Amino acid sequence: METKRFFIITIFLVLIGLGCLPLMSLLRPGLPVTHDGPDHVARIANFYQALYEGNIVPRWAGNLNWGYGHPILMFLYPLPSYIASFFKSIGFGFVDSVKMVFACSFIASILSMYIFVQSVWGKRAGCIAALLYGFAPYRFIDMYVRGAIGEHVAFIFPPLVLYFLYQQAKKRMPVSIIGTTLALAGLILSHNAMAIMFLPLIICWWIYILLFEVKKKWQFAIISIISLGFGFSLSAFFWMPAFFEGKYTLRDIVTKGSVFDKFVPWTWFFSSPWNYGQSNEFSKSIGIMQWVGLFCSFFVFFREKKQSKRWFIFGLIVLFFFSLFLMTSGSSLVWHYVSLLQKFQFPWRLLSVSVFCIAFLGGIGYASVTRTWNKYMSMGVIVFFIFATTYGMWQVKGYTQKPESYYSSVYEGTTDTGESAPIWSIRFMEHRPDAPIAVITNGGTPTEIISLKRTTTLHEYQIIAGNESRILENTLYFPGWNVYVDGIKTDIQFQDPDFRGLMTFMVPQGKHSIRIQFENTKVRSFSNMISITTAISIIGIIGWSLCKRRT
Repeated sequence: METKRFFIITIFLVLIGLGCLPLMSLLRPGLPVTHDGPDHVARIANFYQALYEGNIVPRWAGNLNWGYGHPILMFLYPLPSYIASFFKSIGFGFVDSVKMVFACSFIASILSMYIFVQSVWGKRAGCIAALLYGFAPYRFIDMYVRGAIGEHVAFIFPPLVLYFLYQQAKKRMPVSIIGTTLALAGLILSHNAMAIMFLPLIICWWIYILLFEVKKKWQFAIISIISLGFGFSLSAFFWMPAFFEGKYTLRDIVTKGSVFDKFVPWTWFFSSPWNYGQSNEFSKSIGIMQWVGLFCSFFVFFREKKQSKRWFIFGLIVLFFFSLFLMTSGSSLVWHYVSLLQKFQFPWRLLSVSVFCIAFLGGIGYASVTRTWNKYMSMGVIVFFIFATTYGMWQVKGYTQKPESYYSSVYEGTTDTGESAPIWSIRFMEHRPDAPIAVITNGGTPTEIISLKRTTTLHEYQIIAGNESRILENTLYFPGWNVYVDGIKTDIQFQDPDFRGLMTFMVPQGKHSIRIQFENTKVRSFSNMISITTAISIIGIIGWSLCKRRT
């Protein structure tokens, strides 16, 4: 037992050491120059501020959009921001916190892939698959070209979801139930689009286990469905408001039809130049060693005698090539009729699924082909060529040096496309407000405004009006913002063409206490209750398990 534990720890340490090599670029001062890097740091700075002020689920970014605020945190995967906020709370700066998230996620994804594949196909396949998964070109595109922190974190969780479902088939409960729940919730909270992309793979894996790996099929089906349902309900505080309140944003308008000029030529999957260009320019290569590994897996498919494993390999191959097909212009009809796909914005995002499938297939292929070779020599050769074919991708384009205040104060941006902007507002604000609050009309008499308190979600003032006055609050309106005059909720106008998307309201003559607060809607409150109830249930399962073990 001790020897086995020592061997596992050794494998983990070797994988961690190898995984650290491409991360050396993150050790240099400054933020790597990427497409989304500065915006992500600014969003996380706003997330941290809201969290620090006591908002357990930050939904409003008060300093974004030139200081008018923005609801992007409602639609932006929160798990990377929670992790970055942890690093910030223990002393890292915002830029270094973001770099820590990238580094830790990269290592964690390699380890999670090893944990899954070794449980199904053995340790050698697990090691190779983990390295192919981590050292795929698209992974370095996410980290060093796009700066896509959500997708990068999401790569941790698909292997864990499949692993814990497999453990349920092996009757390792309740750990496998809790693990499935947390892994699926982690995937959803890391990147909502990635979660949708991987759902077909999760469903196919579930069917495979049901058909070939368990005898008590109904028991497995019920328990696994419950644990997956728990994953959705635990993350409901994020995805439910994002889904139901997305209709108030420009999401469907901005994303509609944008996918049709982002398709990838088939040849680019085999060879495309490494560069730091935009969506249609950067490499979509699957990876040389990944393609060789896929070729090896074909030999395994034809030589494998166990029917269930042959079906498994065949299913992975089909899913891999189908994911490639969906990224090419030949699938345009599919994208046209399945409107849900258009919310991905970029067909090449499906490279995430392709990377997973071919890493697993490559692990199976290499492990089987080299089984009769010296295991250390064969592993060394494979690792050498994985590194040699990706080394040029481990570098960043450059670094930017900005003070912390650049990201934590008023920031002149929100997202690249403005898809989270309220549908009644302009897509991007273009200048900072002269003041947080102003008087529009006052009947010719003076109106005095005294600012009492201002946080991310609460603005308090005292207004002394000589006549009935119309007040402009220079904050973008979104459902949840309410204005109270002397504790009484008052009407808000936010569609005035002169102040488009901003809140205006009337204040009667006299001295008044004004409170402007961002509160939960019914959808948000309901989704919070679902997540809280699920969390309590999970704690109950853990407590029951511990009591049973002691007994």
